[in-house]
Amino acid sequence: MAFSGSKMIIQPLSHSLHATSRSDNPLLSDPFSKAAKPITTSSPFLGSTRTLRLNQSVATAQRQAASRIVAVSDVFKEKKLKSKTNLLLTKEEGLEVYEDMILGRAFEDMCAQMYYRGKMFGFVHLYNGQEAVSSGFIKLLKKEDSVVSTYRDHVHALSKGVPARAVMSELFGKKTGCCRGQGGSMHMFSAEHNVLGGFAFIGEGIPVATGAAFSSKYRREVLKEADCDHVTLAFFGDGTCNNGQFFECLNMAALWKLPIIFVVENNLWAIGMSHLRSTSDPEIWKKGPAFGMPGVHVDGMDVLKVREVAKEAIGRARRGEGPTLVECETYRFRGHSLADPDELRDPAEKAHYAARDPITGLKRYLIENKLASEADLKAIEKKIDEVVEEAVEFADESPAPSRSQLLENVFADPRGFGIGPDGSYRCEDPKFTQGTAQV
Repeated sequence: MAFSGSKMIIQPLSHSLHATSRSDNPLLSDPFSKAAKPITTSSPFLGSTRTLRLNQSVATAQRQAASRIVAVSDVFKEKKLKSKTNLLLTKEEGLEVYEDMILGRAFEDMCAQMYYRGKMFGFVHLYNGQEAVSSGFIKLLKKEDSVVSTYRDHVHALSKGVPARAVMSELFGKKTGCCRGQGGSMHMFSAEHNVLGGFAFIGEGIPVATGAAFSSKYRREVLKEADCDHVTLAFFGDGTCNNGQFFECLNMAALWKLPIIFVVENNLWAIGMSHLRSTSDPEIWKKGPAFGMPGVHVDGMDVLKVREVAKEAIGRARRGEGPTLVECETYRFRGHSLADPDELRDPAEKAHYAARDPITGLKRYLIENKLASEADLKAIEKKIDEVVEEAVEFADESPAPSRSQLLENVFADPRGFGIGPDGSYRCEDPKFTQGTAQV
């Protein structure tokens, strides 16, 4: 096909990738089989209980696309495990992941209690139900690796190692919080743990994550820091995938082969908007191959499957093989935020996903494979209850930020608002902040 004197080559989608766990999904070909499954005009999207209606032209296009997605790149082919026991993780790994998921769930449940008791203010977005994504990815990282989150960021920070007391204090708006009480629920940050922030606007964190990945590549290739193999995880939701920053950063990351993994936590709802009603093609993973990077779909309610995909994606990034787009189909068990009565979602849909609780699934796997006993897991749950209770006590007893801190980190001057006419720092003038004393 001629285009401005050059040849335009239409590349078949044979290198498109996905690791879907939904064997009953005819919209996606099985990446581990030699034949694609048939396309029907009424097909379930991933694990959703809702239905995607396809008109005849769309069904035909899907059928043609499926015929081109039969061959799957070796990048994400299912690997035969070398372990003689054929287990997906060791006992130590299993207990670590279980403890992390329990911490995330217990912490968020406590946040709900504290919010309704008036200890937290503003919007608080909880992570219940999505723990397999955070634990499945972040527990495979090194301390030097970076994480960029969204407004649903508490559990990402916990998984990365930020102490529960520092996260809870931040939610309480206290000086002992990881952002000294200035960030609140949606803006967790820890330079020590390379948590580069939670971001309240959708898509806002993706350029930051792309910049972090560029920094890692620059240090390795330009500054010749041979041991700098750091990777970055960018977490965001399905609603973000229709945002311009998402596409721009996918293009840049693929162009420069940046060490980044774009992790879509597709919980099927962007606030109150169903993913199926707002996206022309709801299979987000396909947008990866469009930019020349692997696109993968995985069951985000199964931490073991998430870990297998995460290992390969992180390994590719660390080896300098470039970015990966991973779509994790998951589900939030609570409303969009604690101010959301959650009346829009079908009760049958919520029950469907509640029956697939990722913590229950991991617990069953550990016990059935004799990696842990009921007593082992109960001991972990008791330990986490104590950690969360101590975090609340610590946060409640911690001091509030001083008035002089109000404008710090807002302007370039590290002391706040610059120098006044008399040569003193304006933020230290009692009259300057007296109108905000009750805020």
